[in-house]
Amino acid sequence: MNTEIRKIKDDAESEEAIRRAGEILKEGGLVAFPTETVYGLGGNGLDARAAKKIYAAKGRPSDNPLIIHIARMEDLDKITSGVPEKARRLAEKYWPGPLTMILPKADCVPRETTGGLDSVAVRFPSHKTAQKLILAGGGFIAAPSANTSGRPSPTTAEHVIEDLNHAVDMILDGGQVGIGIESTIVDFTEEVPIILRPGYISLEMLRKELGEVRMDRGLLKEGDSARPKAPGMKYRHYAPKADLTIVEGETEKVIAKINELAQEAQEKGEQIGIICTRETLSRYPNGIVKCTGSREEEESIALHLYEVLRDFDKCQVTAIYSESFNTPRMGQAIMNRLLKAAGHKKIYV
Repeated sequence: MNTEIRKIKDDAESEEAIRRAGEILKEGGLVAFPTETVYGLGGNGLDARAAKKIYAAKGRPSDNPLIIHIARMEDLDKITSGVPEKARRLAEKYWPGPLTMILPKADCVPRETTGGLDSVAVRFPSHKTAQKLILAGGGFIAAPSANTSGRPSPTTAEHVIEDLNHAVDMILDGGQVGIGIESTIVDFTEEVPIILRPGYISLEMLRKELGEVRMDRGLLKEGDSARPKAPGMKYRHYAPKADLTIVEGETEKVIAKINELAQEAQEKGEQIGIICTRETLSRYPNGIVKCTGSREEEESIALHLYEVLRDFDKCQVTAIYSESFNTPRMGQAIMNRLLKAAGHKKIYV
C-alpha cells in the first residue's frame, strides 16, 4: 500500500487533504492523524471491517478495545445506551479534551470496535485537525494510538511513518502533539467511577468534580488474563527495544545506582541508556543520557517521554535505566506508562 502523507496547515490545501481523508474513512480505509494527546490510527467506528483493519495494521490483539472519537457533544447519545449524570457532568467540564469515558454501548457500535464488550470507550478530542477529520469521516472514528502494538506511542508524524508507513492509506502530519501521553480513561459502567488509565486529567481533578472516584486495582501491576475494558490494561505497551528498568528511591541513591550500573557496563565494553531530567542531566558521566524534561515543569516529562524511548531504539544500548518520576500532578500517568514500558521491572534503592 502506498501511504499518502499530507502536512496540515491552516490553508485550503490542508482542508482538501482533510476532506480526502474523510472520504478514505467513509470507504473503509485507515488514516493516521494528530490529537492533543498522541497520534491516532483512525477507521470508521461503526464499521466492523474497519476495526479489523486497525487491529491488523497495528498487530493489536482483537480483545483490546478501541476508542470512538466524536466531534459533537450530541453524538454521544447516538453510540451509547445510557449516560449517567456524572458522566455528562464530566463531559461538560473536560470535553473537548484528553478524557475518555467507558459507557454502555448502543446496538449500532459493532463488537469488533469494543473488543467484544457491551461497553464503548468515547472521547471528544480538542485538536482542531482531529475534529475536522472526525466530521469529514462521518462523525465516529475508532482510533487507538498510531503505532505498532507494544511500541511507544507516536507524538510526531515521523513516529507514525516509522511504524505504519505502507500499512495505512494516509497520514496527516500536524507536527508535534501538545500533551504526549494518552487520555485519562474513566469507567462509568460501575456504581463508583473508576480510572482505568491515568492521564493529564488527574484523580484529584476528577474527585473535585465527582466526589468518590477509584483507581483500578490493576493499574500498577502486570495485566492478567481477564478481558480488558479499556486500551492499555492487559498488554505490554510503550516499550523500547532494549530492556527498561526503573530505579526508584531517594534522588542521590538513584543517581549513584544508575552510575554504578553504567560503570559496570562500560567495563564490559557495553553501553546503557539513562533517562533523567534536566535537574540531574549533568550527574551522569557514563552511558547514553537522554533528558525527558524538568521536574519543575512535569508536563514536559510527559510530552517527551515516548520520544526519548523511541530515540533509544536508534542507539546500540544493552539496557535502559530510568529515574522514577513521581511528580505531584502527572506522576501517576507518567509512571503508569513507564511501568508498562518496563514490564514493571524496578530497582529500589
